Amino acid sequence: MVLAAQANAGSPAVPAQARGVLAANDGWGSAGAGTTGGSAADDAHVIVVRTRDELAAAVAGSTPKIVLVAGTIDANEGRSCTDYADPEYNLQAYLTAYDPATWGRVAPTGPLEDARVRSAKNQGLKVKIDVGANTTIYGLRNARIKGGDLLLTNVNNVIIRNVAFEDAYDCFPAWTPTDGATGNWNSLYDSVSLSGATNVWLDHNSFTDGANQDVNQPIYLARPYQVHDGSSDIIKGSDYVTVSYNNYFEHDKTMLIGSTNTPGVDVGKLRVTLHHNRFADVGQRVPRVRFGQVDVYNNYYYATDEDTFVYAIGVGVQSQVYAENNFVLRSADTPLNAFVYNWGGTQMTEKGTLARVGTGPVVAVNLLNEYNAAFDPDIATDAGWTPALRASLDATADVPGIVTRNAGPGKLPA
Repeated sequence: MVLAAQANAGSPAVPAQARGVLAANDGWGSAGAGTTGGSAADDAHVIVVRTRDELAAAVAGSTPKIVLVAGTIDANEGRSCTDYADPEYNLQAYLTAYDPATWGRVAPTGPLEDARVRSAKNQGLKVKIDVGANTTIYGLRNARIKGGDLLLTNVNNVIIRNVAFEDAYDCFPAWTPTDGATGNWNSLYDSVSLSGATNVWLDHNSFTDGANQDVNQPIYLARPYQVHDGSSDIIKGSDYVTVSYNNYFEHDKTMLIGSTNTPGVDVGKLRVTLHHNRFADVGQRVPRVRFGQVDVYNNYYYATDEDTFVYAIGVGVQSQVYAENNFVLRSADTPLNAFVYNWGGTQMTEKGTLARVGTGPVVAVNLLNEYNAAFDPDIATDAGWTPALRASLDATADVPGIVTRNAGPGKLPA
């Protein structure tokens, strides 16, 4: 394989962890055929990548492969939004044309919207990277993927570990005037997108918007100009996924599990485990769930920015969230009844939660009971199932220390 020979010339030794597999009973990702990624790769398919194009070529196809990310890979390769813009696209003209005061509250159509779509396609061709089956993507020291969207579409057996993902931004958000009472901007691109993917392990990564924070975006058409979507969304019948020891911080729409309220391919799927992740000053969707049996245990919720916090666990249509031994650090201005939100769901199990305000005392709480005491209708307190696939269940009081010491890239043993 020419790419392997070229990329690996003079490359560092392959870390032992790069051949790691998801252990038995470590969450839903260990169910079915299990998740081994590219652990069976021969030497010719252990590939070091340093550029966007090298990454895209290395992760393609279903042959077992280990792709080692070295340094920072910028999926936009230095291109600005201006570079992607169609000649007929102009943001100020777009804002003028589709101002609800004159256009009304109907979906944009016409030449300017067509030009926006073409502009978005130009960027998408660069930042979207399709990942094939039987792949391990492993970050070498200080590895970072910036501005990219790794697409796991209808593939199986993928591992992504030890990578810092940053700022998967959309240059051309769509104006949706019927989204909410006053309309909203909606963007494309997650750092990692699972769509119809099976047996996936996301482990020891970080996800953030970096310096391109939502709070610094302008207000257009009386709504924040939203250039970010999710961090690692799991949709369209994806199944058997474990998300462990990751850092998610300073991002709004963090993790969507299930993208539609309409029963279809998601029914009986979307089985996901989240454990030992740190969710620090994120806005919402940690996670938001539809349909799936989702096990949320031993996570550290760090919700100290009351200005950006919306909710944590979203209980959606036919979802069965089982939350156990999670720890919440919160601002005094973030009420306990805000951590659970009802998106049309009817049931959830929660037990073993501890919380504290700042450096105050640690107290036992039940976030679901807090929600039910404040809002109607109640969410039933039994999710209807009990998780069996767990690596371990740590005492809640130990979670902040364990997660802080071990979550994120650079924390895996050499």
